[in-house]
Amino acid sequence: MLDVTRLRILSAVARHGSVTAAARELHYSQPSVSHHLARLEAETGAQLFQRVGRGIRLTEAGTMLAERAAEIIGRVDSAAAELSAHVGLSAGRVRVATFGSVLVAVLPEVSAVLAERHPGLQLEFVDTHPPEALAMLRAGDVDAAIVFRYDETKPDPEGIRLTHLRDDPTYLLTRDRRRKVSQHRDERWVAGCLRCREHLVDVCARQGFEPQIAYTTDDMVTIQALVAAGMGVATIPGLALRAHHHPDVNAYEIPGADRHVYVATYGEPPDPPATAALVDVLESLA
Repeated sequence: MLDVTRLRILSAVARHGSVTAAARELHYSQPSVSHHLARLEAETGAQLFQRVGRGIRLTEAGTMLAERAAEIIGRVDSAAAELSAHVGLSAGRVRVATFGSVLVAVLPEVSAVLAERHPGLQLEFVDTHPPEALAMLRAGDVDAAIVFRYDETKPDPEGIRLTHLRDDPTYLLTRDRRRKVSQHRDERWVAGCLRCREHLVDVCARQGFEPQIAYTTDDMVTIQALVAAGMGVATIPGLALRAHHHPDVNAYEIPGADRHVYVATYGEPPDPPATAALVDVLESLA
């Protein structure tokens, strides 16, 4: 049977590419890490590493096992957190992956309410895009993921449950008073992340034109700065506008262009107590 401690060491070595760095992260001595790696090779009967100068490189078998080790360690850590939280939610943590505008506009209030209801429960979060957030959820690296989608007809990803939180309107950003997207068909546009860019193209297509995209950035502050400087027009989600609104930019809501925000959890219900507490707070504030 594979030893969880040795799998944790393997995962750290693969992540850092160095025995020394892995030992430093795990607070082990370097000889101890090397010993565990040697024992892991003996237990598996496979060559997991190749010596390269003073360092080591994972073999194909080592890479495969390291990927599985990361998933296993994520699940073990998740189980430990859930068990701690199960004891009256007086301890433990809940980990959430989310995207930037929710991180700025929503999570501070979520954190405050969660701390008031469950003072011993720690909220940890990662700023990432929805596909990466769902991948982290599947791997057990987080307990919940806050994601968005523009098409509500898409089926839920396998093994993942989506709880609707809110519909987030999309706004047209411009320096002038022209409120309609169609009035800006001849101007240059600033596009956001891949999904926001696709949404922008779709919104413009419904108005009968293809936008001339001159700039691309997923930084919502930068998007507004470019619009304020007269370098183009843009669309932006309402949560991002709530987090930051440049004083020289006008914002007009685009009818029928909402994006849908969900909290995603993994596996069959009920959710672990800590995750359920987070979802409850998110729903109450939505």
